[in-house]
Amino acid sequence: MDPRVLIAKRAARELKDGQLVNLGFGMPTQASNYLPEGIRVMFHAENGVFGVGPKPKACEASADMTNAGSEPVTLAKGAAIMDLATSLGAMRTGILDVTILGALEVDQLGNIANWAVNRNGKWWPGIGGAMDLCYGTETVIACLMHADKGGESKVLKKCTLPLTGKGCVKTIITDKAVFDVGENVLILKEHAPGVTLEEIKALTEADFIVADTFCEMKL
Repeated sequence: MDPRVLIAKRAARELKDGQLVNLGFGMPTQASNYLPEGIRVMFHAENGVFGVGPKPKACEASADMTNAGSEPVTLAKGAAIMDLATSLGAMRTGILDVTILGALEVDQLGNIANWAVNRNGKWWPGIGGAMDLCYGTETVIACLMHADKGGESKVLKKCTLPLTGKGCVKTIITDKAVFDVGENVLILKEHAPGVTLEEIKALTEADFIVADTFCEMKL
């Protein structure tokens, strides 16, 4: 299975019936395609949509209906489209139950860095609405690849990039594992299919303990 699909599928399983859920840029936008049967939620896109549905067929796509990543979406029954200022206001008021955010780094303190990298002495891209989501949402789920292209861990003791949110992440989902954030330590809950505990230990800089219920990732 494509690692990004695996992460999106697993993130969708964190959702509960009746929740209002923001889907961040990147992998999180795909979670709406994998909602478990029987679970009904309202998906929010930062650019101004409440009621994001699954990805449409190419012949049915419209440039006027997109998610935060400018990808075409469908609209669920009861959906609402609004200006960006209204959407950002909603993000700051605490009405969202969950936000699923892509990340560049996460750490054992529940910090997340997802908005900037240093290339040739310059920081880019921009912050976007992720900071608002980190502080305006009760549950923040971080989705990212477990290691970078050089094989270095992105699940760290302490983030090295500028923070998007401090101590806000509740759950971390990677292509290798699922962690809950505890008191200054991560709790390893699940491993991806075919991934061993030893592999996770080798790829994880952060301190973690293994849950008594440690098992294979549910997809």
